[in-house]
Amino acid sequence: MDHEAVMTWVAAYEAAWREEDLRAVETLFTEDARYARSPYDEPLHGHGEIRDFWLVDSGETFTLTAAPVAVEGTTAVVRLEVRYGGPSPQEYRDLWILRFADDGRVADFEEWAYWPGKAFTVE
Repeated sequence: MDHEAVMTWVAAYEAAWREEDLRAVETLFTEDARYARSPYDEPLHGHGEIRDFWLVDSGETFTLTAAPVAVEGTTAVVRLEVRYGGPSPQEYRDLWILRFADDGRVADFEEWAYWPGKAFTVE
């Protein structure tokens, strides 16, 4: 992978998410993909669970900006800012750790997100 290939994948992810194109999950992720919405949450596994998760944001309007931080071999780190509009605006700063399979689909997706007002605690 290189920066251009990673950002092409991110653009396809954004388009699919924005258009609620659940069929695109198959072109973006391997069949047995692991999708961690947080490093502390139980990850989703496979196309079905990823599709179900994408439906949670159905109908939301958002802007997304992204830039690669690092790409080495089949692993990439991408920094994102996502802003949701609507009656309850929200802003997120994310890092995505993406591990690509040989066919260019993601086999492992891990998201680290921060949003203003969210307190991090250690128990």
